[in-house]
Amino acid sequence: MAPSRSAFAPITSTSSSPITSSSLGMNKRAKSKRTGGGGGGFGKKATNINIRTKKTKPKNPNFVYAGDLRPAEQSPTRIVDPDTVLAIPDYAIDGVPKKRGSSYDIEIKSAEDIAKMRAAGRAAREVLDIAGSLVKAGVTTDEIDAAVHAACLERKAYPSPLNYRKFPKSCCTSVNEVICHGIPDMRPLEDGDCINIDITVYLDGYHGDCSEMFVVGGREALDEKGQKLLQTTYDSWVKSMELVKPGVDYNEIGRSIQEYVTPKGYSTVRAFCGHGIGQVFHTAPNIYHYTVNQSLDTMKAGHVFTIEPMICEGLNDPYMWPDEWTATTVDGKRSAQFEHTLLVTENGVEALTGKLESSPMQFWEEESEIHKGVWLGTSEAAKKRAAALNGSEAKAQ
Repeated sequence: MAPSRSAFAPITSTSSSPITSSSLGMNKRAKSKRTGGGGGGFGKKATNINIRTKKTKPKNPNFVYAGDLRPAEQSPTRIVDPDTVLAIPDYAIDGVPKKRGSSYDIEIKSAEDIAKMRAAGRAAREVLDIAGSLVKAGVTTDEIDAAVHAACLERKAYPSPLNYRKFPKSCCTSVNEVICHGIPDMRPLEDGDCINIDITVYLDGYHGDCSEMFVVGGREALDEKGQKLLQTTYDSWVKSMELVKPGVDYNEIGRSIQEYVTPKGYSTVRAFCGHGIGQVFHTAPNIYHYTVNQSLDTMKAGHVFTIEPMICEGLNDPYMWPDEWTATTVDGKRSAQFEHTLLVTENGVEALTGKLESSPMQFWEEESEIHKGVWLGTSEAAKKRAAALNGSEAKAQ
């Protein structure tokens, strides 16, 4: 079985010589010692500390794009003053993750870990809701990125994608045929666009990771095929999450997704996978969104990981843009994705990035054939919270 890459990793090498593109630190004095720092003198006056990002490759006029989308101009990389956040990840300066989780052993989170991951998950959800509220015709994904960056800092959180393996922005915005890792730029959104916004925050030493689909112009602006893609992707995702509980083999997740989407004429991406998460952005276990015909690890209470299927109208092979991040479908057809950070509990599962009372309800939640309304998990506590939310007057977008 060929290994899948965690859902936030470039397919090709990122070994280009780094350059200084923006100042990190703004010459302010660190107030206290921070965890997860990764060097750079954050315990002393921060002078001449820089984010080192990849060189921008010259445009290739001969590159053949699979679909209609084209890259647009990007704004300069946004900066983070380390004094404004509780902690910075170890890759913040040079783009190289230092702390690596196990490739095999799945960490059982402690009560303290879980409490901090709940806080990170809630912050990620709040930021995602802010980003989603900006999805309108004429708005650029760069504007969304700016709002995400500001919202993270308001919560004293570092935007996890920023400079992770030298990714240049604070979130991923994947439009139409982009499977994942779309880089925010100056292209205005258009009515009928389908966009996935992927948010991860690093709060007090822990990552919280989630993504959701949004439709520019709302359901009325989207064709019937697009509506079916989003509904099928959402339902396959919820169906797989409903299986999560102690004692279940991790291979049940991918089997459930593939068996749901394939008869409906869709394909599930194999090149990228979900992942364990915590103090490390990506760690064990790998979460495959397709059938794996062998036993994997068994779920246990305290495991925390993401499920984030990428479902395509056509072929599931990724086609890389020259930026070495943007992965589109090879045939230019649309792709969709949803993601939660999930905690396995003693009696089920909880979405640590679940929706809040202020979160809007989407048409695919209202019309789901798997679970109508907001899904927050299968534990008794999660179901009670979901019942309260679904009884409130949430409006469909």
